Amino acid sequence: MRKLLKGDDVIVITGKDKGRRGTVRQILGDKAIVDNVNMVKKHRKGNPNAGVTGGIIDKEMPIDSSNLMVFNPTTGKGDRVGVKVLDDGKKVRIFKSNGETV
Repeated sequence: MRKLLKGDDVIVITGKDKGRRGTVRQILGDKAIVDNVNMVKKHRKGNPNAGVTGGIIDKEMPIDSSNLMVFNPTTGKGDRVGVKVLDDGKKVRIFKSNGETV
């Protein structure tokens, strides 16, 4: 079971965006694309046949998952995630600090 999933609320723990929060939009192997985190400026060439205008656009780039922690709303900080097997055999993700399910 993965520790980061699409839709998780995460916080950046290191790098240029340290302390920023966002929601995971997409998982790409060991990297993730997070809303409004790791923004870069890309120069795009216009294509009038396709109706694409050129210029400089802001784009979200993937950030390594080791730089992210799942945000725990009860503590208000990032938290480590573990896996617990319930009595019926189902696996759930839990926060390591207080044992609550993610």
